[in-house]
Amino acid sequence: MLKNKSVIIWLLSGCALVFIMVVVGGITRLTNSGLSMTDWHLVTDTFPPMTETKWNIAFEEYKKFPEYQKINIHNDFSISDYKFIYFWEWFHRFIGRIIGLVFIIPFVYFLIKKRIDSATLKKCFVLLGMGALQGFFGWFMVKSGLVDNPDVSHYRLALHLTFAFLTFAYTLWVALDLIYPDKREVIVPLKKLARVTLVLLIIQIIYGGFVAGLNAGLVHNHWPLMSDRQFFHDSIALEKENWLLRFTEGKSGVQFVHRTMAYIVVGLIVSLYFKSKKYILTTQQHNGLKTLVILVFLQFTLGVFTLLYGVPLWLGLTHQVMAFFLLTAMTFTLHRLSK
Repeated sequence: MLKNKSVIIWLLSGCALVFIMVVVGGITRLTNSGLSMTDWHLVTDTFPPMTETKWNIAFEEYKKFPEYQKINIHNDFSISDYKFIYFWEWFHRFIGRIIGLVFIIPFVYFLIKKRIDSATLKKCFVLLGMGALQGFFGWFMVKSGLVDNPDVSHYRLALHLTFAFLTFAYTLWVALDLIYPDKREVIVPLKKLARVTLVLLIIQIIYGGFVAGLNAGLVHNHWPLMSDRQFFHDSIALEKENWLLRFTEGKSGVQFVHRTMAYIVVGLIVSLYFKSKKYILTTQQHNGLKTLVILVFLQFTLGVFTLLYGVPLWLGLTHQVMAFFLLTAMTFTLHRLSK
């Protein structure tokens, strides 16, 4: 029988809500809905406009900003179109509010009832800070698309996306600490390799954010080579004036890093799996590693087809969701190899 079962359910519920928020965030990005709400108010934005008058006021406010003035004004963009993109951004923010309530209200209750031990309490305060920071990163990202450029900064998008993944992973880790409280002897070589793999996976997620923010998936829609049957396309060296910018701001360079890093992540996970064969593993460790291998090959395949088909909505979203599942398996496996 698990101790602190209610606390574990609370933490896993938070994981589920963060997952839903990332999915809706992916839809928001892929439908170009992220700049539809041009301001942020904690209470008054809780529900969308309820009357046509309020919808018209919101639409007129949206018309003052670059996305409408430079793009949508030329697309016969109507108020019904605006309502569609508004919904996804509103829903994304609404889930953020729900996450805040789901975290804070039970947290206060568990504090009063003294259901959280001191070690878990410290971790929960970290989670509280991460949640607040994630909300700030969201607005920080949106703000970058409301000044001159009708696109959000790909750096800020990657920051917002990656921090959501990290918040989820840490919440899951805290829950796993409670689910598996007993410590066992650690297999140090596997733990070290799993840590390296997690770091490379996070870097790959960051570059996934770069690809999304720069729409870099819309170029070089070929595999296994880039356009013109080149492994390292000539355009990489032409887009920006130095190599740092070519690999962080150039579409071709960013895509090259993301597609090349995919091979490295696959290689590390396969190496981790075969290296584990030398040791006697628990059921959880074995299942975690096996799941990792399955998911990384599924993710790699999804990435290839997402690229080949020019990032259709459903494939782009599925690729992002699979990254989430892969990080979940990686977090679980590292936890089981560490404690």
